[in-house]
Amino acid sequence: QVQLVESGGGLVQAGGSLRLSCAASGRTLSTSAVGWFRQAPGKERESVAAISWDGGNTFYADSVKGRFTISRDNRNNTMYLQMNSLKPEDTAVYYCAARRSGGWAAVGLISEYDYWGQGTQVTVSS
Repeated sequence: QVQLVESGGGLVQAGGSLRLSCAASGRTLSTSAVGWFRQAPGKERESVAAISWDGGNTFYADSVKGRFTISRDNRNNTMYLQMNSLKPEDTAVYYCAARRSGGWAAVGLISEYDYWGQGTQVTVSS
């Protein structure tokens, strides 16, 4: 079993930055694709970004391209989401997720992920 714990959320003004971290324990994720999702109040959970096991491939939702950067540190079993130029519409609970497999197909789909963190709140004020 894998446990994922997010940290780094908080309240920030529009235009500001936050860096989310996701620490994994219980099993190495060095061979798995991992991703970040978010869910705003009253909305469905959506994909934000994903990264392949070796960092060679990345995926970003159109809404965050050019502002967010996903990265990972396999040695420390941790992944990150650097969020810059934050907007009020980025306000949501952010979740990290991991797949059992090392595949890259369909990385934007919630159903493709096997492990989830508990979420961290990000609030962007205008």
